Amino acid sequence: MDFIDALKDVAQHIERLKDSVQTEQAAKAAFVLPLIQALGYKIFDTTEVCPEYIAATPGLKGEKVDYAILINGVDK
Repeated sequence: MDFIDALKDVAQHIERLKDSVQTEQAAKAAFVLPLIQALGYKIFDTTEVCPEYIAATPGLKGEKVDYAILINGVDK
């Protein structure tokens, strides 16, 4: 499956589920993770996609982001 087909599948998946998702965790599972996976990342590899990552960027004082994409196990 190529990238365009993967994105189309995600869009159809979102369209099917959009009215049934009621919580933030359900939205992450139904919408965010499938998109990250379609982009080619291994969503079950925490050295590549890290949930609840503590942000260390200016303006974010240790706040958590829902997901961080890591390159070689390091945030960029």
